[in-house]
Amino acid sequence: MDTKALRQKILDLAIRGKLVPQNPEDEPASVLLEKIRAKKQQMVKDGKLKAKDIKNDSVIYVGEDSLHYEKFADGTVKCIEDEIPFEVPEGWAWARLGNITDIIQYGLSNSAKQIGEYRLLRITDIQDGRINWKSVPYTSTDEAEKYLLQQDDIVFARTGATVGKSFLINDIPYKSVYASYLIRIRLIKGISAQYIYQFFNSHSYWEQITGKAVGVGQPNCNGSSLRELFIPLPPITEQVRITSAANSLLDISDNISTEKSQLVHHVSMMKSQILSLAIRGKLVPQNPNDEPASVLLERIRAEKEELIKQGKIKRNKKESIIFRGRDNSYYILQDAHSESIHEQFIFDLPDNWEWCFLHTIAKIELGKTLDNARNTGTNYPYLRSANVRWNAVDLGDLKEMRFEPEEIERYTIRYNDLLICEGGDVGRSCVWTDRQEILYQNALHRVRFYSNCNPFYFMYYMMYYESHGIIKSLCKGVTIKHLTGNVLAHIPFALPPLEEQSRIVKKLNDIFKMLDNILES
Repeated sequence: MDTKALRQKILDLAIRGKLVPQNPEDEPASVLLEKIRAKKQQMVKDGKLKAKDIKNDSVIYVGEDSLHYEKFADGTVKCIEDEIPFEVPEGWAWARLGNITDIIQYGLSNSAKQIGEYRLLRITDIQDGRINWKSVPYTSTDEAEKYLLQQDDIVFARTGATVGKSFLINDIPYKSVYASYLIRIRLIKGISAQYIYQFFNSHSYWEQITGKAVGVGQPNCNGSSLRELFIPLPPITEQVRITSAANSLLDISDNISTEKSQLVHHVSMMKSQILSLAIRGKLVPQNPNDEPASVLLERIRAEKEELIKQGKIKRNKKESIIFRGRDNSYYILQDAHSESIHEQFIFDLPDNWEWCFLHTIAKIELGKTLDNARNTGTNYPYLRSANVRWNAVDLGDLKEMRFEPEEIERYTIRYNDLLICEGGDVGRSCVWTDRQEILYQNALHRVRFYSNCNPFYFMYYMMYYESHGIIKSLCKGVTIKHLTGNVLAHIPFALPPLEEQSRIVKKLNDIFKMLDNILES
């Protein structure tokens, strides 16, 4: 279940009047807005508001022609039918945010301090819809009264990566002011701050605020833009009913999201454990009639010797083997020198299994490097690391590159080739299962197996290595990791008989499909 989409659907229904039924006995929102206008006029007379604070207030109404109009303080009228986001139910009204606010104000330009009289709330103090007030820094100011936060204030991030994000102040355990990268919105009494806050998290709000974002490098939205936002306003009694119903449903959605996250974690751990069983020969029973892996390795050596004679491959003078010493420990033998293998790779194998390196049983080659200086030949689509998913290929965004005729054979991916990411999400692997061939670039390793070794078994093995953090630990590069061909070639693999490789893959496919179905449902 997509809980993010579910939350948006709940809020969308709420602000369109489709979450709770309307009550024809509710006082219409138009009457509420009249009372707010009268109250703001009185606040000007009492000196609580300045005349300039209400000079841009307007009235939105539906004319006799059923179109929406906006009447401004100077008496001018404008048809705004094309600007209204959607139709609202009978008894509702549209209003600009500025018309229902007491104040829209930028925060205090003070530095954060370790001690002070007031807490200074900043954008960075609001994480995942919460404030850890104990970690909010202090400040001192002579203008505290102007910037003091109150319950039901809504603060709004006006810049940075979280521009447009809002937060409703429900609890203020300390005397607190707010910093300059926040805008405070205080609503006129008679408007539910909870309802407006729900609107601030709706798709309709984000559509409006995205259109009002300005700035080249950093997004930015100012108080004037906020004032112009269209608010779908229900009667006050319906606002209360809506917030109650929406909060209940949002709580359920949050619980689903939490449980889903926990389930995803448990399924991931379960897959890791199942992969561990698979590569140790403990997922499916061994069959003593299977051809031993040692015979498979001998056949692969003979096959490689024949290809060397035919000039199709070159002899690997640095080819290594894994053997078990008299002390029962495993060693790597290369160029007459031996060294022990780290225990993170090696474990005891079932009968008929053998240890090997990938270069022993497959040919590994990187794809073509994109070189603008030698950009000749014919354009062909090719695979990048971005196209490779775990056990899947995404062909939705194929790029093209020029290949010379003599490069086609070298850089072609064929049926049952294993593809492994060299960069990006290093080690991520899939098998090419299309009978149609395709080209590839140097961000991918193409692994082509000898003697019909099952590529899916080795893909799952790479998945095991990835789940245990082993692949990334072997990669080179400080900021950008790379899985070099030499490193990949010398990663040990536990090799089962061919028949058992197929049984293991089938069992893994069945189990993983079942687990994925659980997640999807």
